[in-house]
Amino acid sequence: MASLPAEAATRDFGDDPADFSGGNETFYLEQVTIDDDDEEEEYEYEEVMVDDDDVAGEGDEDLDQALRTLKLKEGMAVDDPPPPPEKPEVHERSEVVDDFVRNFLRKQGLNGTLDMFQREWYQLQQDGKLKDEDIGTVPDVYLRNRYLRDEVKVMKEKVEKMEAIAHKARTTWDKFRKERDFHKMHHKRVVQEKNKVITDLKRLKNHYADYEPTLAAMRKKYEAAIKEKMMMKLERDRLKAKVFALEQQVAQLEAIRPTQEAEPQKQPRPRPAGAQLPKQPRPNPNIGLQEDPRPVDQYNANGTNRAHDASVAAVAHHPTKPIIATASDDCTWKLWTVANNELVMSGDGHTDWLSSVEFHPTGSHLATGSGDTTVKLWDFRTASCSATFTDHTQAVWDVAWHDLGDFMVSASMDHTAKLWDCVIGKCRATFRGHVDSINSVCFQPFSENICTGSGDKTVSLWDCRTSLCIQTFYGHMNACSSVAFSSRGDRVASTDADGVVKVWDVRKVTELCQVYAGPHPANSVAFDRSGSLVAVASDDGTIKVFNVDTAAAIVRGQAEEDASATLNELRGHEEAVQGICFEPTSNRYLVSCSSDTSVRVWQ
Repeated sequence: MASLPAEAATRDFGDDPADFSGGNETFYLEQVTIDDDDEEEEYEYEEVMVDDDDVAGEGDEDLDQALRTLKLKEGMAVDDPPPPPEKPEVHERSEVVDDFVRNFLRKQGLNGTLDMFQREWYQLQQDGKLKDEDIGTVPDVYLRNRYLRDEVKVMKEKVEKMEAIAHKARTTWDKFRKERDFHKMHHKRVVQEKNKVITDLKRLKNHYADYEPTLAAMRKKYEAAIKEKMMMKLERDRLKAKVFALEQQVAQLEAIRPTQEAEPQKQPRPRPAGAQLPKQPRPNPNIGLQEDPRPVDQYNANGTNRAHDASVAAVAHHPTKPIIATASDDCTWKLWTVANNELVMSGDGHTDWLSSVEFHPTGSHLATGSGDTTVKLWDFRTASCSATFTDHTQAVWDVAWHDLGDFMVSASMDHTAKLWDCVIGKCRATFRGHVDSINSVCFQPFSENICTGSGDKTVSLWDCRTSLCIQTFYGHMNACSSVAFSSRGDRVASTDADGVVKVWDVRKVTELCQVYAGPHPANSVAFDRSGSLVAVASDDGTIKVFNVDTAAAIVRGQAEEDASATLNELRGHEEAVQGICFEPTSNRYLVSCSSDTSVRVWQ
């Protein structure tokens, strides 16, 4: 028989309350007696015959079951299985004071204090100074409080960990949400682009399908043209062979029959002489003209005419009659009455936009310049085109008539100006010297000199008789767009793309004054009959009228303090004003044309 001594055992489960549900508590073991059976039961073992049926279920039975089965076969009584042994009980004992102190000091890491306590405690025990009633036990409330404190500490640590995990999860969630929004927006954009591409593809397919019949027809035409070309080549070769044979026959006949009669010499055809420029200078009847300028500050829009279907690029007034001519981007020119805007005549023959129009000095013809590089003359008597000049290689910007009516000059984008003889219909001179497009040209009244304004920022005077440059005026900071002579021929005005208007004194070869009409480009300029007023067509849809004499006085410092060169600013066009001209006989009104397809009369 084995026995266990009854002794007290103290167990410390550490700081983790999970080690034991009750925390750090003290237990003791009671003495338990276990009987040892020295004598074993004796059994007589007999041979047992094993049947096949028993072998079949042998693997499914344990030893006790097998013994029980044998006893039942032999008729023996089967004892009930012995009851399981009783488990020893463990009783919980309250923790004593010294164990409580030891556990506290060990937990706080006070090892030196713990050693001192142990020595003094055992010394007192050996000396017999400690009694059981003095030692006592620790109340359960202290143990419970310590367990709760430990549990609170552990829970706080877990809460901190969970908060860190939650913060990290929240950050990750925000990141995923932003990425989701970004990808969602990207997906929407991709879908929109895809839909746009699909729409473009459908449109292109429809466009291509519309061109399929045209391409098929063009292909058939091309094949037919190739066949005709081959047939023409064959016919040409056949005719060449036939001509060669006939020439040989003619040569043989001429060798057989000598000709004694001399052939009459062919007289060359006389070349047309053409018009001649005056060799001597002529007096200008407008030199002594004394006419006061009209009060343009009272001008108002008197009528509006939607003249064309596209932008109106130029306007010109008839020399003697109240009729105006307009040129448009719709490739046509038209004649209108000023009084009631009635259409008198129209013409089309250019293959591109028209840039300029000008009446013959007698009013019997009209000249037009176009983007198709041609200049055309139109005869009002026959109502048809009487001549076409095609020597320019690029677009023609402007045309102007000589006062005698036999010559005309044109300005082109090919950097040249050309003098045309309208009698024989040929170019008589070409003026070269500008390094950029010549945008405007005009004749000096009753003279053989012309003035050109170019995109190279210069204004030049040329002699038509020698085709040489007489003088070049410098001062513009941008491309010159228009030039115009006064009626007396002593002043020339020029405009540029910055809206600057310069008036030059031809006799002194100097700048008379400068007027700012910007910041929008100035497209056209025109003098009135007196030569004192200048009207400027601006790209902002306005017409600005200036007094040149006042501007010159301001430059010389001879004007009053509050003097201003600007007389009026006419508003009414919806888009840029492209052309402008005064009524040539009395300055009674002003005519303008614009990109808004309209022509307005200011009176």
